[in-house]
Amino acid sequence: MSRIYFIADLHLGHDLVADLPGFDSTKLHDDYVMEQLLALPKRSSLWFLGDLERGSDRQYALDRLDQVVQTREIAMHLIAGNHDACHPMHRRAAKRQREYFAVFRSVQVVGKIRHNRRDILLSHFPYGGDHTELERFNQWRLRDYGAPLIHGHTHQHTPTSVTRPNQVCVSWEAWKRPAKLHEVTEYF
Repeated sequence: MSRIYFIADLHLGHDLVADLPGFDSTKLHDDYVMEQLLALPKRSSLWFLGDLERGSDRQYALDRLDQVVQTREIAMHLIAGNHDACHPMHRRAAKRQREYFAVFRSVQVVGKIRHNRRDILLSHFPYGGDHTELERFNQWRLRDYGAPLIHGHTHQHTPTSVTRPNQVCVSWEAWKRPAKLHEVTEYF
């Protein structure tokens, strides 16, 4: 069984994201998220597909995630999202990367893994779709040449969309926990 997991759009420390699913406080939301992360098997790999925080909550989010690294020996990788200060869309991104490398083994804009002799792309942004009427951040989206894509950003409540069968969303809203590699790839 694979020990590779994916999650996106945690927005730790953000009141609105905690309020939407009905948590009474941001602390309760964040504590619940941390319970899920701390339940991962030791020495697993966890890919965060962006939006760990929302700017001003950066150090708080990184400190909470460092607890997971230290207690569970998790190898964490970050595919930066639009709310992550290390994403190159932000003017001071290069200066912020050091903070993220204190917690993550890698910090990238996009990534690729190989599973069952097939390449799977990783990005915060889907090929198409957004959680607003307009598709934003088009300059940061990968082009759809048919490769399967695991993404976040859309905050959708289901992992897939009928309009894009080759992309799977691993946002917190879709899974309520880190998704296992084999669970995600079953959708492709």
